[in-house]
Amino acid sequence: MGSISAASGTTVLSSSLRRHSNRRLGLYDRRHENLSVVSSSQPPLMPRQRWLYVPETRLKQEILRMDFIAGAADSTSSSPSVASGDKTLIPDDEFTLAKISFGVIGLGLGVSLLSYGFGAYFNILPGSEWSAIMLTYGFPLAIIGMALKYAELKPVPCLSYSDAVKLRESCATPILTQVRNDVTRYRYGDEQHLEEALKRIFQYGLGGGIPRRSAPILTMIREEVLTDGRYCLVLVFEAKGLQLSDFEKRQAKFTSFFGPNITAEVGKGESENIYEVRLISNVSTNSVSSTS
Repeated sequence: MGSISAASGTTVLSSSLRRHSNRRLGLYDRRHENLSVVSSSQPPLMPRQRWLYVPETRLKQEILRMDFIAGAADSTSSSPSVASGDKTLIPDDEFTLAKISFGVIGLGLGVSLLSYGFGAYFNILPGSEWSAIMLTYGFPLAIIGMALKYAELKPVPCLSYSDAVKLRESCATPILTQVRNDVTRYRYGDEQHLEEALKRIFQYGLGGGIPRRSAPILTMIREEVLTDGRYCLVLVFEAKGLQLSDFEKRQAKFTSFFGPNITAEVGKGESENIYEVRLISNVSTNSVSSTS
C-alpha cells in the first residue's frame, strides 16, 4: 500500500508538475506568440499590438511634425501666387545728391572747423598757424548749416512695387515723374510738400476753401499698378481737420492740376485721418508704342 501510495503520490506530484510545466509553457508560447505578432508586418494585428507601446508624447510629436510639413507645403505653394503678381517692394536706395541734407553737411563741417580752430588757437591742438583760417570759414559754414537745417523739409517715403517700376518709364506722365522726384528729396524754405498744388486745390483762406491750419500733410507716396494694368501714383495725406467729402468735392481739381492724361480718385486710408489721392495715368504701353 505504501508503494502504491508512494506511486500515487508520485503520480500526483508528476501530474501537478506537468500542469505547472504546461502553464509555464503556455505562457511562454503566448508570450513568444505576442512577440512574433508584434514583430510581424501583418497590417490587421500591427496597430492593435504596437500602439499599446507608443507613448502619448511620441504620438503628439508625430502629429505636430505632420502639421508642420503640411503648413510648409502650403506656404511654398502660395509663394508663387504672390510672386506672379510682382507685388514685391523695391527699396528706394538709389544714391543722389537730392537725398543728402546740406544742412547736416554744412553744420557738421562748420562745427568741426570751429572746434579745431579754437583748439589750435589755444595751442591744445597742432596747427596754430591755420587757426585763423579755420575760424574764419568755420563760423559762416556753421551759420549756413543751422539755417538750412531749420528750413529743411525732409523727403517722404516712397513705396514702389516691382510691377509699377517696370511701367514707370513708359506709362508715367512727366508731371507724375516730377511729383515723385520733388517729394522724395530734401527741400528748403517750403512749409510742406506740394505746397503750391494744395494751396490752389483747397484755396486756403478763400471763399469755399479751408483754413490753412487744416491743410493736409503729405506723409508718403506709393507706386502701384491697378487691376486694369494702369500705372498709379498714390498720394497719402494726413488731415485731422478734414473729412472725406472735402477731398471728394475737389477730385476734379486734382485731375486738372496734375493733368493731362491723369484721372484722380479719392478714397479713405487704412487708419483714421488718412486719405489717399490716386493719380492714375491714362498713358498705356500700346499708345506709347503707336506714337513712337
